[in-house]
Amino acid sequence: MLDVFETSSPRPPSLLQALVPLAVLVGLLALSVRLYGDGASGGPNQLALLFAAMVAALVGIRNGLTWRHIQDAIVRAVAMATAAIFILLAVGALIGTWMLCGTVPTLIDYGLRLMDASWFYPAACLLCAVVSLAIGSSWTTAGTIGVALIGVAQGLGLSPAITAGAVVSGSYFGDKMSPLSDTTNLAPAAAGSELFAHIRHMAWTTLPAFAVALALYTLIGGQADGVVELGDLSAAMRREFAMGPWLLVPLIVVLALAVRGFPAFPAILIGALLGAVFAAVFQPDQAVRLAADETLSRPLAVLSGAWKALYQGYRSETGVTAVDELLSRGGMSSMLSTVWLIFSAMAFGGAMERAGLLERLIRSVLVAARSTGSLISATLATAFVTNVLAADQFIAIIIPGRIFRGEYARRGLAPVNLSRALEDAGTLTSALVPWNTCGAYMAATLGVATLDYAPYAFLNWLTPLVAAGFAYAGVKILRADAVVGPIGDNRLRG
Repeated sequence: MLDVFETSSPRPPSLLQALVPLAVLVGLLALSVRLYGDGASGGPNQLALLFAAMVAALVGIRNGLTWRHIQDAIVRAVAMATAAIFILLAVGALIGTWMLCGTVPTLIDYGLRLMDASWFYPAACLLCAVVSLAIGSSWTTAGTIGVALIGVAQGLGLSPAITAGAVVSGSYFGDKMSPLSDTTNLAPAAAGSELFAHIRHMAWTTLPAFAVALALYTLIGGQADGVVELGDLSAAMRREFAMGPWLLVPLIVVLALAVRGFPAFPAILIGALLGAVFAAVFQPDQAVRLAADETLSRPLAVLSGAWKALYQGYRSETGVTAVDELLSRGGMSSMLSTVWLIFSAMAFGGAMERAGLLERLIRSVLVAARSTGSLISATLATAFVTNVLAADQFIAIIIPGRIFRGEYARRGLAPVNLSRALEDAGTLTSALVPWNTCGAYMAATLGVATLDYAPYAFLNWLTPLVAAGFAYAGVKILRADAVVGPIGDNRLRG
């Protein structure tokens, strides 16, 4: 047993030791993409993360830890992602039944009739921002409104990658600025600031970045032209489904539950089950076709089809290629590859943290942060690197918050500077990392690879840049004796 190597005081790792697992991961991921291209996320990336986790574990054992130490840390890290995994599975079920019952096709049909290619991208971003601000959840927004917008974009002949970027930008704007969001509450708790002071202070970096993002979407949209015959697309969907505004009830129920603060997993699961009921009532013929079992009576075949949509998703057979590709989606099983990716990523992050390698990397950054601008920039960079290494936005907020909090206080900086930096990078860049829980979720839900939509998720990478620019320019950097009032009102105590 490896326990024989245990020491009473494990040695702290060197910087070189901390860099070895990271170098192994980067090398294996690069090789994975080189060999498998778009298929890398279906297994090769997971293996790369697990191999890198074993390297981190070996470094920890070399320094005096035991395998049991590392194993317990991996189990705890994976446990942190359990809630996200259940939400991911519930979203898969929701997409499947909402396709079958006609909720998503109805949304797509309405969108095709109301949206225009020239202003679709900024409208999609704004819509997701408003919904996410109201419910405080980027995941719920992307899993409901976002899925429909991807369908509308395909119907209009627009880029799914740009649309996914607009959905992610809008969803994360609302998530970041909403007092109902988990991360918006976690960041001030980690930094020692007050919630609404934190939100007001974030507005200085988030609103300019959001304005630029909208301008870019408007510019791109102005150059876009639809290439699909919308009449044929809508007609094909109407032949497939009995459509009507009543099919939007499952969406309204889920959004209402979210606004009332209902937890995401049960809210989404209720929406999925409601979609199954609506499928049985309004689309029984489609449910029977999906069941594909002639030995069953019609009531049992309807039940079987609705159940199948929950775990296997919906498969469209209209004969119109564009419609079949658009609607054949969903099911819990469609999320299993992403679940595997999350497990592997959290295992790597848990091994890195328990072996002390993650903290060693972060502390080496802190040594070089001598000015206020470099300290805030170091916080932003650390949150991003933690998103890459630990694969979870909550860890990317908690660990840098724990490490940098004392340094901000020592330099006389208000805690809102730290909490804002944690969200500017920790929350927003999480969706840009393919193996991060957020990046994996968005890719699986929207059906667009993370690295494909990442360049167009303008808010998510512009905000850290704006924050770094403000930090070096000394714009809206508050001292510890300042009170954060409304925007433009920074009063000194006493």
